[in-house]
Amino acid sequence: MAEPHGTGPAAAPRGGEAEEPKQGSLAVPGGGEVKSSAVVKYSSAPPQAAFARLQEKTDLKLPPANWLRESARLGPAGTAILGSSKKSTPFSSFGMAYDFIDSIGNDVDVVSDSENIKKLLKIPYSKSHVSMAVHRIGRTLLLDELDIQELFMRSSQTGDWTWLKEFYQRLIDQKWQRKKKSKEHWYQKAILSKFLYYSINGDGAAQPVPSSSKQHQEGPVPGEGDEAGRASWPAPFEMPSSLSEDPGASNQGSVPLEPSYIVGHVASAPKEQNLTTLFNDGENSQGLKNDFVRNILWTFEDIHMLVGSNMPIFGGGRYPAVSLRLRDNNKPINVLTGIDYWLDNLICNVPELVMCFHVNGIVQKYEMIKTEDIPNLENSNFSTKVIKDIAQNILSFLKSNCTKEGHTYWLFKASGSDIVKLYDLTTLCEETEDKYQNPFTMPVAILLYKVACNMMLKKNQNKKHYGTIRTLLLNCLKLLDNGRHPQIIASANYMLSELFQLDEPKKEDSTDFPINGNSDESYSEEEEEMPDSDENGSYSNSSDPPDDNKAVAIIKSVGELSVPEKYKSVHRIRPSCTFPVCHGTEERCRLVLSYVLEGLKSVDSSVKKESDLPAADPSTPIPLKYEDESTSGGPECLEKQMALFLDKMGSFQKGKHSSQSGMIPGSWQYKMKLQLILKSSKAYYVLSDAAMILQKYGRALRYIKLALQCHDTYCCICASMLPEVLVFLCQCLTLCGDIQLMLAQNANNRAAYLEEYNYQTKEDQEILHSLHRESSCQVFAWATDLSTDLECQLSVSCKCYEAAYEILLFSNLKKQNPEQHVQVLKRMGNIRNEIGVFYMNQAAAVQTERVVSKNVSTTEQQLWKKSFSCFEKGIQNFESIDDATNAALLLCNTGRLMRICAQAHCVTEGDFKREFSPEEALYYNKAIDYYLRALRSLGKRDMHPAVWDSVNWELSTTYFTMATLQQDYAPLSRKAQEQIEKEVSEAMMKSLKYCDVDTVSPRQPLCQYRAATIHHRLASMYHSCLRNQVGDEHLRKQHRVLADLHYSKAVRLFQLLKDAPCEFLRVQLERVAFAEFQMASQNSSAGKLKTLFGALDIMVKTKCAFQLIRKELAAESEQISKDESNTENTSTNDSSTGLNKEEVLKLLSIFESRMSFLLLQSIKLLTSTKKKSGAISEEEITLKTNKQVYSLLLRATANKSMTLLERIEVILNLLEQLTQSSEAATGGVQ
Repeated sequence: MAEPHGTGPAAAPRGGEAEEPKQGSLAVPGGGEVKSSAVVKYSSAPPQAAFARLQEKTDLKLPPANWLRESARLGPAGTAILGSSKKSTPFSSFGMAYDFIDSIGNDVDVVSDSENIKKLLKIPYSKSHVSMAVHRIGRTLLLDELDIQELFMRSSQTGDWTWLKEFYQRLIDQKWQRKKKSKEHWYQKAILSKFLYYSINGDGAAQPVPSSSKQHQEGPVPGEGDEAGRASWPAPFEMPSSLSEDPGASNQGSVPLEPSYIVGHVASAPKEQNLTTLFNDGENSQGLKNDFVRNILWTFEDIHMLVGSNMPIFGGGRYPAVSLRLRDNNKPINVLTGIDYWLDNLICNVPELVMCFHVNGIVQKYEMIKTEDIPNLENSNFSTKVIKDIAQNILSFLKSNCTKEGHTYWLFKASGSDIVKLYDLTTLCEETEDKYQNPFTMPVAILLYKVACNMMLKKNQNKKHYGTIRTLLLNCLKLLDNGRHPQIIASANYMLSELFQLDEPKKEDSTDFPINGNSDESYSEEEEEMPDSDENGSYSNSSDPPDDNKAVAIIKSVGELSVPEKYKSVHRIRPSCTFPVCHGTEERCRLVLSYVLEGLKSVDSSVKKESDLPAADPSTPIPLKYEDESTSGGPECLEKQMALFLDKMGSFQKGKHSSQSGMIPGSWQYKMKLQLILKSSKAYYVLSDAAMILQKYGRALRYIKLALQCHDTYCCICASMLPEVLVFLCQCLTLCGDIQLMLAQNANNRAAYLEEYNYQTKEDQEILHSLHRESSCQVFAWATDLSTDLECQLSVSCKCYEAAYEILLFSNLKKQNPEQHVQVLKRMGNIRNEIGVFYMNQAAAVQTERVVSKNVSTTEQQLWKKSFSCFEKGIQNFESIDDATNAALLLCNTGRLMRICAQAHCVTEGDFKREFSPEEALYYNKAIDYYLRALRSLGKRDMHPAVWDSVNWELSTTYFTMATLQQDYAPLSRKAQEQIEKEVSEAMMKSLKYCDVDTVSPRQPLCQYRAATIHHRLASMYHSCLRNQVGDEHLRKQHRVLADLHYSKAVRLFQLLKDAPCEFLRVQLERVAFAEFQMASQNSSAGKLKTLFGALDIMVKTKCAFQLIRKELAAESEQISKDESNTENTSTNDSSTGLNKEEVLKLLSIFESRMSFLLLQSIKLLTSTKKKSGAISEEEITLKTNKQVYSLLLRATANKSMTLLERIEVILNLLEQLTQSSEAATGGVQ
């Protein structure tokens, strides 16, 4: 047969260091194998001592000199090692679980004392009773002995657990009593203990035997007494009295503490909540310590078990690791003993067993047996394959039925019975009495909490484990009572809130979060019901007695456990552990706030209320302050509130503030409440931000108010402000400023916003009540009140940004948070622009209402100053962060303000003629300076084309307006006509320079119209100069050329525009007049005739303008006809088209008269020319056509009944005839 690899635990490290696994395979009869490996995770045993072979005839009834005494060589654990048969404590598995928290819920299937494991695997072979408590944490089962009789002894004294006693008595034969241990039992225990002490190699025990030693021979070995056993059971849910007397005891343990934010750090907690004592050594450990000599990770086939063992192991010499057993030579080894020995060696990876045989206490002989030979001993034959099947079946049975985390299950088999039953004690307890009567409630809750803490602290934790953590914490909370355990409840709720990342994208990754519903339980009902199917073994209890209907599951015969795969674990371990899929930011934040509220309630309930603290009624809403413009103090009041706030913020740095509720700084309540308040503040901030995106500005303001109230309370409690908290405060104030700005810009929906703002949920009210225990929550009231005054809202918004900026400034956070700094300055620049525009519009409105003759009022001047100041500060803000584009926009707005100032000074006093004033010129020039600064700021068009085009347009408009005013209201009282003309010409040309007619954009038609108008005005000016000027012929010629040039350009541009026929017509008529003026100074008939034909040609070219006018008139006429057919009420409104009919009529009359004049002159000149030079066919044709057209024109103008459309039709017809004549006679005239 093959030996197991390795030499057992001889070199087991101390202090919890693990060995490499030693994998062995044991051959079994029938050719099968069982796989077993063991790793010592922790050992407190001293280096293994070689055992001393006792001489034959050694009398074990006589005590050795070292019996029950500690040996320096053995160390303090020696007594525990050699008293190996000591009864296990009721919570031994929890002690191990606390020490190896990383393995719980994930890697290990079972945690238990080795004695419990052996007892379970011997069930089919043994008639003795089995009573065990089973708890589930994830995939891990914790098994502990549940000594019912011992509990009942305690119950008779204290009155606890009467419900279990009554239930138990219904289950079993009432006459059945626990057998008292016989004298033989104690005799065997005593000689085993003496044998082990004799076997220690060395003379360290050579001391006289105390005279009282005889009493021990028949008395119990220490650790075996009933009293000792009972003392290990804690009161159901009470802390020991000595704990409150000695709060310092908590610091004696060796259990590592979690960081304080998870409040596993409980050393500083008040006495009644000092949880650390639950995990430490000493009288008050409540059995929750790991008191095994070694903890072993045992893998048996595919089952991973964390096992506690106290088996003494000896080594040295030829035998590096052996177990030592004492046997009565008269009693053969039975199957139960063989299984015991085999499993012990397997668990501890000991390759050999040494048996010492005695008769009546007298040593006879020694025998050495290999571990793999134990199953084949005479009278002790058993199949290791069957043991493996039993192990797998029991584990499958338990995992399939112990499905609820936090519940205490009871696995029970009565003595002599073949039926094994599983009960859910937690459910039974809740049906009868208070759930806290269950003695396991507290240890289970602590374990769930510690496993969750451990998972939270892992740096590389994947989000897919969040569902597991949440399930652990929710199950932990179900077991705890707020009155007794506020600290764990507060901490668990805080951790639950931490699971929801508020600053992450809303969409959850479906691979990380299986969408299987939001069940608080880890296990679905479907899966819990599956084991009832026939193929998985019969769990039905329909044929059992009525009392058995309380059982969760039943194994009808222990023989079933030996059948391979009789019970299959169909229940998946944590099938989903679903993390709730939040379908929106609000849902996620609301979940966080619900956990925060529960945490706050726990903290508040544990703090003694001060007598002068007003009682807060959670059902009474706390009014949200609301002011209208009649009660608000305006911007001046804001300045004071802002100063007070900044003063308070400065004092926070000095740490002068304290809690109103009497919390002690540094206490767990203090630390936890700070974290909970900060978490709620962040949740409200995210809610506010989400409401902003949805444009629910009233709701957004309510949430940011709650966020700032939380922050105010945090500041009141906290002694020193962390940089990240101050940065978060800046973010809150910045968002508050954004909301106030949006409220100002959407004043139309104020009623709806007010309704949203005043709404409060019960949850919000309760959180506010908790906040008011510490602070008045009024520090930020100035920022979060909903005002109905637009100016006030804008000012509040600005103050919020200024406050955020000041915090960054005095906290030296500017460099560490450059993005935040830039964002705040950008918003400050923006709000100052908004306020500047607000004051500028107010000034414009005052100007409009002012009587024309009055001077500029003081109100206007004040508004200008305020507006200018805001623009200047805003420009500085943007320039400080190199935001050239926004700086350019603000410079552009400042230019607009200057133009409004200029317009305010364009007044006429009395009957004096209106002139362009010096003040107007001053402000227009200032406006031009600001526009030029804006262009310099941008640098080039590529930087921001839209802004560049806008500034250019405004600059062009300013030059154009100034030139137009100078031209129309020439300041002749101050300047000469020539100077004015020069200035107008220069301004017009500069306007043209910044008027981009070539770039294709939505503004291109406007630019073309502006350029055409400028050319038209310049042409008119030079035309006027030419008419009025006498003398300098060179200058006259220059003006004539310029007038002709600008008229031509104006015509070309107006022709491009399809919506300005009247302007085009006017320019052409002016050109005709210009031709007539030139003709008047001509003497020769040929010259006059040429000019006349040129003027007529200009008139012919107006045909396109008349066609546009006709088209618009026809469309209007058609629309009127439709309206008349649809309704009886006809509309005579001309606004349906952009055509000004009065202007068209005026221009048409001028056109008819000038055309009539030109035709008449041409007829006269052509007739006289014909008489002198004889017949010329081309001129005859022209003369004939002109006469005909002239005749028709005279008839048309004489007919007053013709409509406008008919008159235009006549003109178009006449122009068409002239066009044909001109084409026919072109060569002859020339």
